Amino acid sequence: MTQSQNNGSVTSAGAGERVTVAVYAPDPILHVGVVHQLRQRPEIELVDVADGAQVSLVAVDSVDDETAALLYRLRHDSSTRTGLVVGTFESGDALQRAIECGVTAVLRRSEADQDRLLRLVLAIANGEGVLPGDLLAKLLDHVGSLQRSPLDPHAVSLSTLTAREADMLRLVSEGLDTAEIARKTSYSERTVKNVLSEIITRLHLRNRTHAVGYALRNGLI
Repeated sequence: MTQSQNNGSVTSAGAGERVTVAVYAPDPILHVGVVHQLRQRPEIELVDVADGAQVSLVAVDSVDDETAALLYRLRHDSSTRTGLVVGTFESGDALQRAIECGVTAVLRRSEADQDRLLRLVLAIANGEGVLPGDLLAKLLDHVGSLQRSPLDPHAVSLSTLTAREADMLRLVSEGLDTAEIARKTSYSERTVKNVLSEIITRLHLRNRTHAVGYALRNGLI
């Protein structure tokens, strides 16, 4: 992932090609603002989220569980790359969480004018990683502190995830709810809830999304 540049000319993803973009934002006012900025640019073709897009642009205040679940779903869509326009990262862990969710480029909401949004979208379409310099330093510091910390006491327990547990976490990461997981795995909804609850309790995690992030971080799904 490279440090973003706030100056310089904008180059297109391909000569004469328009980049298709789908905008995801829980706040309707924020959604309208991002769409309005991008709609004015001839390099961009806005499409409905259901139609698929080269670039999925997620605009939020912060990366909460709902946002993480959306990012996980987009991560498993090989046809799109994901960028994040975010108000703030409350911690290095939140930033790492976004990267683990498949985000390849980040822009702060306070800096999201039309030109920067366009540069972000074109960089994502070209397969480039974009991260403001201070956030890159924050991420590196956070990862470094994790590497310097004692071995995670949960690591042994995590390595003993059963195939069923790993499968269910993988389905959670794809955005499936309890009923959908039950249909996919041929287990009852009660069994699905019990299995996921057992994972969360055993590993001392907060919720399903936290469990998925933990498993991803340790290479289990």
